[in-house]
Amino acid sequence: MRLFISINFDDRMKDSLYGCIQRLKEGSVRGNFTRRENLHLTLAFLGETSKAGSAKQAMDDVAGEPFELSIGGFGHFPRAGGDIYWIGVEHSTALTALQASLCEKLRREGFFLETRQFKPHLTLGREVVPAPDFDRGAFARSVPPMSMNVEKISLMKSEKLNGRLTYTEIYAKQLGETVRARPSYRSVSISK
Repeated sequence: MRLFISINFDDRMKDSLYGCIQRLKEGSVRGNFTRRENLHLTLAFLGETSKAGSAKQAMDDVAGEPFELSIGGFGHFPRAGGDIYWIGVEHSTALTALQASLCEKLRREGFFLETRQFKPHLTLGREVVPAPDFDRGAFARSVPPMSMNVEKISLMKSEKLNGRLTYTEIYAKQLGETVRARPSYRSVSISK
């Protein structure tokens, strides 16, 4: 299975973000734009793995309280054949701590993760070629303030279904829950 761990957005956040995607799409010659149902914030990409149980254990070991996530900033990564356009996430100590703790627990479970600094952003589209009259500054100013309360993290399966990239939640960890204790085993000697 191809897996990742994310923060999934509520419908209000998805609607706001999708409105931005639609405006970007209208101002572009072409692009591969994120579908509304696939909008999320990736915390850790696990890739192809059969270790879903280990990912769940790492999630269960993470402590963290619910927090507010706010969207802010707009940009693009230049690429040959079309750019990646994104909306940023405002700095959050709670988000950074959650992501760092999650990655540490995943590494302990044997996952090999990227080591580059966590720079949270939401991809609006890939291979985007804006129209000649597209005004990036005007677009950036049109992005409304958005925020939501994050109450859980989700283990997601990524797969192609009927030719479409589909993300399905297969496990969730509620923030604020007590970290589940791992079973402890001690050796007992039995005399005959």
